Amino acid sequence: MKITSGEVPVYTISGSEARPLPEWLVRQRKRSLKNDPEFANRVELLQDFGFEEASQCVRVSEDGDWVLSTGTYKPQIHAHYLPHLSLSFARHTSSLNQTFRLLSSDWTKSVHLQADRAIEFHTGGGLHYMSRIPRYGRDLLYDRRSAECLVPSVGVNADGMGECFRLNLEIGRFMRSYEIDVGGDDLMTAGSGPLQGGIDAGAVNTGAIAEDSHNLLAFGTSIGTVEFWDSRSRNRVGILSPPQDALTGRSEITALTFPRSGLELAVGDSNGLVHLYDLRSPKPLLKKDQGYGFPIKNIIYLDSTTSARGQTTEPKILTADKRIIKIWDPRDGASWTSVEPAVDLNHVEWVKDTGMLLTANEGKQQHSFFIPQLGPAPKWCAFLDNIVEEMAEDSNDPNAFAKSTGEVYDNFKFCTIEQLKQLNLDHLVGTTSLLRPYMHGYFVAQKLYEEARLISNPDLWQEQRAKSIAEKINKERESRIRGNKKVVVKVNQRLAEKVLEKQEEKERRRAKRVLKNGGDDDMLAAGTAPAVGATGEEVKPAEGLLTDPRFAMLFQDEDFAIDERSHEFQALNPSTKIPKGLTAAEQEDMESHKASSDDDSDDSEKEQVRPVKKPQQTEDKSRISSTNYKKSGHKSQRGGPQMVVSNSNAKKTGPTRDKTFGSRVSKLKDRTPASSANTTTVVGEREITFAPERKQKKRPDADDAQRHDRRNQGDRRNASNNVFRNM
Repeated sequence: MKITSGEVPVYTISGSEARPLPEWLVRQRKRSLKNDPEFANRVELLQDFGFEEASQCVRVSEDGDWVLSTGTYKPQIHAHYLPHLSLSFARHTSSLNQTFRLLSSDWTKSVHLQADRAIEFHTGGGLHYMSRIPRYGRDLLYDRRSAECLVPSVGVNADGMGECFRLNLEIGRFMRSYEIDVGGDDLMTAGSGPLQGGIDAGAVNTGAIAEDSHNLLAFGTSIGTVEFWDSRSRNRVGILSPPQDALTGRSEITALTFPRSGLELAVGDSNGLVHLYDLRSPKPLLKKDQGYGFPIKNIIYLDSTTSARGQTTEPKILTADKRIIKIWDPRDGASWTSVEPAVDLNHVEWVKDTGMLLTANEGKQQHSFFIPQLGPAPKWCAFLDNIVEEMAEDSNDPNAFAKSTGEVYDNFKFCTIEQLKQLNLDHLVGTTSLLRPYMHGYFVAQKLYEEARLISNPDLWQEQRAKSIAEKINKERESRIRGNKKVVVKVNQRLAEKVLEKQEEKERRRAKRVLKNGGDDDMLAAGTAPAVGATGEEVKPAEGLLTDPRFAMLFQDEDFAIDERSHEFQALNPSTKIPKGLTAAEQEDMESHKASSDDDSDDSEKEQVRPVKKPQQTEDKSRISSTNYKKSGHKSQRGGPQMVVSNSNAKKTGPTRDKTFGSRVSKLKDRTPASSANTTTVVGEREITFAPERKQKKRPDADDAQRHDRRNQGDRRNASNNVFRNM
C-alpha cells in the first residue's frame, strides 16, 4: 500500500507500481519475498482483479455491489462481487471489447460494443443477443428515457454525414440515425465524396447525455465541433465550435461530460486540453491543460449525491489521459491532487460518494486508488479508513498525512456542521487545511476553535472562572473526612469493618497530603475517597479486599465464616480472653454442653414460672413498687424517704390521708423538713417529690416502739409459752 506524496495523499490499494513477477518466479521466491518491503506491504483489495495482458473498461453497478471489467487476452469479462472481495465469474467473448454499459442496477443486464462491429447483449445466463452495425463504433451510450442504445461511429453515409446509430430496445430494431456533420470522407473537401469510409474519413468520436436534468444529447466529432440534439424531437438544437489554437490547430473531441445541473459542459480534446462551457455562451469559462498532450479519455464530475457522506463541499473534476489522472477545482483550475501510475490508462471509474478510483489499464493488474479527503471508503472495504488513519499517525512515515503521532486528534477539535455555524466558521469549509473533513463533521484546529469560541461568546471567561471555582470547592469537599460507610456482607462482618477502617485511614492520610500539596489533580484522583450520599446510601469502597473478586467468597459463603469464640482464633488474637487449662477439644465440648444445658433450663423455667394473682389485694397504680425502687440502687428502711406518685385524675375514695412526703415529715417531732432540698419533676400529670433524711442516731424509745409494733403483728408467733403475759 503506497502513498503519493503531496498535500492530498493518494493510496495505491491494488496494482502495485513494482515490476510484475511471473507466477512461477513468485512461487520459487516466496520465502525470499517476505523480506521485500514492497512485496510485504502490498494490499490485495479484490482477488484476481486483473487480466492476462490488459484491461479495456471497468464499470461499477448502481447498487454498489458489483464491478464488471473487460480485457484481454483472451477476450473476457470479469464480474467481482464486492461484499466478498473476490471474482464471481469470468466469461469469454469472441472478439475484443471496446466499451460497455450496464442496463440494470446490478450486473445481470449489459450491452457491449465489440471490435468487430458487433453489439452484444449479455444476461445472467450468458450471451442473449448479438447484432451488427454498418460501420465501426467509437463509443456506446444508453438513453434510459427512450430505452435506446446510441453508437457513435466512424465514416459517413451516402449523404456525407456522420451517423450515431440508434437501437431501440423496446421495439427491438434500429431507428433512424442521428446525422452529424463530420466533414465528409476527406477533411480537405466538404460534403459527400466517392467513398463512405477512408483513412481520413470523419467520425463521431464520443457522446454524452444529461440524464439528471434536461436529457440533452451532445456528440463530439473529429473536426472539433460539438452538436446538441433533442431526443424528443430528434432534431439538432445547436452546434458548438471550440476555439482554435494557433500552435495545435483544430483538434478532435475525445471526451464529453455534463454535470448534474446540466448547465455546463466539459469538453476534452486530442491535444490534452479541457474546456468548460456554459450552455448559454459559446466562449469557454475555463481552459485546463493536462500537461502531456495525450487525448483526454475520461472526464468525471465528482459531485456527491448525498451530502452526509460527501467529504468535499465544492465539486471537483477528474480528467484522465493515458499517463496521468488529475483532480482540480472547476472554479479556477487549481490542481487538487494527481495520480500517475507506471502503466498506460484506458479507462477510469469513480465509485460514487466515496474516495475510491478504479482503472482499466495496460498490464496484468488493474489499479485502485483511495483518496481519504475525497470521500470515505466504500461500504465493502470500510476497513480502509482504519488503515489510513493508522498510517496517517505514523511519525516515521515521511509521506504520512500527519507529521507527528496523534496530531489528528490531539491538536484538533471535532465539530459538526451545526457547531461550525454557531462558531461562524462554516465559510472556511473547503478553503483551508485547518478544517479537515471527517465523516459527518470536521476536525478544527484547537487554536482556531478556542479563538472562535471566545469571539462568539465574550462571557466565556466568566463561565470558565465559575467552573474553576466549583472545581476547587469540589476538591476541598472530596478531601474531607466522610461519615461511616456501611458494608453489606453475609459473613465476617467484623473482618469487613476492620478492612474498611484501614482503607478509610489510608484515605485520610492521602487527603491530608492533597491539602498539603494544594489540591493536586493527580493526587486527588489517586487518593480521595468516593462521595457518600446524604441519605446514607450503602457505598462500598472502590478498591481493596472487599471488591477483589478473588476474595469474594470470603464474605459470601458461610463455609468461610470465622468463629471468634474458637480457641484457635483467640490464640491468634491475644486481645481476647483465653480460657486457661483447656484444650481446643475441651473448649468445644464445654460450649456444646453449655448450649444444651441452657436450652433445658430455659424450657424448665418457662414451665415453672407462671403469674399468680391475689384477688384480695388491690394494686395502687399511683405508687411505685418496692422491687423497682430497690433495683434502682436505693436502700429501703423503715421510716426512711418514700416516693409517692400522685394523679389528679384519680378518684378520691376512703378517709383523707396525707399522701405527700412533705406533709408527713412536718408532723414528726424533733425533725425539720429540708424544704430547700426538695425538687419537683413533672411528667405529664404525675408529680414526684424526693426528701432525703438526715442521718441521726437511733433512740431507744424508737426501738421499743418498733419492738412493740412487731409484737402487735399477728402473723408472727411469740417465743414465750405464756400468751396472756402480754395481754
